[in-house]
Order: sequence, then structure tokens, then C-alpha cells
Amino acid sequence: MTRTPGDPLLRSAADLVASANSVAPPLPLDAAAVLHRDGSALFVDIREPAEWKRDGIIPGAYRAPRGMLEFWVDPASPYHRPELDDGRRLVLYCASAWRSALAAEALVRMGRTDVTHVAGGFTAWREAGLPVADA
Repeated sequence: MTRTPGDPLLRSAADLVASANSVAPPLPLDAAAVLHRDGSALFVDIREPAEWKRDGIIPGAYRAPRGMLEFWVDPASPYHRPELDDGRRLVLYCASAWRSALAAEALVRMGRTDVTHVAGGFTAWREAGLPVADA
């Protein structure tokens, strides 16, 4: 069913991302680079495997495809990955900080208080000349 204009539930993708950013604000690129260098955060790449292979990853990033993230983070899920709950802050990223905004909001709503995402995503990271590794 397609919603009609004026429907109070109608939201664009941009609206959803803006709302998500108000719940889980993006981390500025320079602050993300500091956290990456000092190792105090776990960077989580939520892009698809084809993107990892094609473009590389942030070195040391844990790879968790967007479609599985909530299941891998939830300790009650049979798919739980304890590596995503090692006590470090989670710094999510995708290509452009759209999927990661939605994912960070979901994790906050699941009770995680230690999650953020990289402003501008992997594209901004790479364009800034920050480290990239092969997947």
C-alpha cells in the first residue's frame, strides 16, 4: 500500500536519517580518527560484503552486515556475537552515513548507550586520506 501525501506516518529516507541523527548524533571525522588511532572504540563496518571487497575497510573494523547487526548485538539473540560487546564504544560506518545513522539509532533504542557513527561514512574517511585496508 502506498501512503498518500499528508499521511502523518509518511517519511522520506532523508527524514528517517535526520531523525536517527537526533537520537544517535554522528561522530565528526577528526574525532573518529582519534578513536581509531587510540583503539578505545570498536569500528563496525555495516556495509555489504561486496562493498568491503571492492573498496576496502577501516583497518581493524569488525564486519557486520546491516541486515544482521541488531541480531548480532542483542545478547538474547541466538545470533549474538560477543565481539560486539567487549566494553568498547561502537563506532558504526557505512558508505555515506545513512545506513549507519539508522543502525546507530536502532542500537540506542535497544539500550546501547555507547554507540555512534562516522559522519560522512567510509567515503569521507577515505577522501580524508585516513587509513584503509583490503578486506
